[in-house]
Amino acid sequence: MHERIASDLRRHIANGELAVGSLVPSESQLGEQWGASRGPVRQALAALRAEGLIGGGRGKPPTVRSRAVAQPFETFLSFSSWAEGLGRIPGQRTLEIARRPAGAEVADALELEEGEPVVQLLRLRLLDGTPTMIERTTFVWEVGRMLFDHECDSGSIFAFLSGRGVDLSVARHVIDAVAADAADAALLGIAQGAPLLREQRITATASGRPMERSDDRYRPDLVTFIIENSQQAGRPALARSPLDIQESTS
Repeated sequence: MHERIASDLRRHIANGELAVGSLVPSESQLGEQWGASRGPVRQALAALRAEGLIGGGRGKPPTVRSRAVAQPFETFLSFSSWAEGLGRIPGQRTLEIARRPAGAEVADALELEEGEPVVQLLRLRLLDGTPTMIERTTFVWEVGRMLFDHECDSGSIFAFLSGRGVDLSVARHVIDAVAADAADAALLGIAQGAPLLREQRITATASGRPMERSDDRYRPDLVTFIIENSQQAGRPALARSPLDIQESTS
């Protein structure tokens, strides 16, 4: 229940029905709307506070602070699944798909010989029709060639490839910030030099063979990232560099 309440509030914030600076419905109002007890309502509001979408302390009604939607690490492999889970409408425009020889950097990342064929894909990703992320992805040839017979604007490429039996079990993510270049600015409708959140990813099989390398650039006013730590067996989780973070999609 608390996830449904939180998802609904995120949707209202994202589409502007709850504008930045406006008051969030009270706990009693939300409880009445959803037929829920105070516990799930408080959990939902706590989740939105943790994401930076709302603020307000004890004794103060919660207020909308930001429209940026958080993206947990476990959904990085599918922009479409993440958006749909938030009640948003994902979209994509395929700008280029091409077979090319692997350059030195790509060959190193995908453990190929320089000059081996790879498939490179450029897509603009949208949330509710708004340009949100630029996806630059390179696949090893045996995987990427499947995309030439696929309508890449139809939805999640990872879902398509997984359905074809491609093993995409483990991903390694590196998060940093970059300035928008001329192409980024034109596609995302922002000023050249504006900051972007960048996620660089290597996706591999369960045995560790690289299948895909991606450079995804997000508008930070529309998307933020969340890392959650936990304590296990009485020991606190250690803060780690993004270089050390691995996620499984199984």
